Amino acid sequence: MREEQSVVFVIDDDPSIRDTLEDLLRSVGLDVRVFESTQGFLASERPDAPACLVLDVRLPGQSGLDFQRGLPALGIDLPMVFITGHGDVPMAVQAMKAGAIEFLTKPFRDQQLLDAIQAGIEEDRARRRDAALVAELRTRLESLTERERQIMALVVIGQLNKQIAAALDISEVTVKVHRGQIIRKMRAKSLPELVRMADRLCLHPNAGHPQPR
Repeated sequence: MREEQSVVFVIDDDPSIRDTLEDLLRSVGLDVRVFESTQGFLASERPDAPACLVLDVRLPGQSGLDFQRGLPALGIDLPMVFITGHGDVPMAVQAMKAGAIEFLTKPFRDQQLLDAIQAGIEEDRARRRDAALVAELRTRLESLTERERQIMALVVIGQLNKQIAAALDISEVTVKVHRGQIIRKMRAKSLPELVRMADRLCLHPNAGHPQPR
């Protein structure tokens, strides 16, 4: 997957804070999109690029913490850095338990924020690479026939050719032929690599199809 320019989304209802953060982040070469509300962020067109979300805890209407809890249901998975002038320990714990990268209390040092944002962008970049790999593996899996998927599901849990043949009521020779096709189509260099692929796909041994975790 081609690496794209990373982007930082900032949500804060204080215009002076938005301007300050925008200037800071642009000074280190980051693409910045600023919003005064979570509604504005959700209504915007977001680039398909590694990103991090910086948001205030206290916002008009929905709080930053409530917004954080609701994002998974919207299909939005972004690393978050919280900033606040009214934070406390329980609030910070809640944010971090929900997956926040950092919880910074104003005033904070510029470098603290930049380090947290960089960690968030790297986390999102890794997530995107992982998602691209899984998508590619799914495409390879779909190239297998139904029988090949059945056999692959049994191969990766350690079944021998004769056991697979007995389970599927086919000959061992047929199993060997299918195994060769599976290795070729999945582009696996070895059986352990095929096992790792199956694990990434959550391949169910009974159906031969990827299952959600």
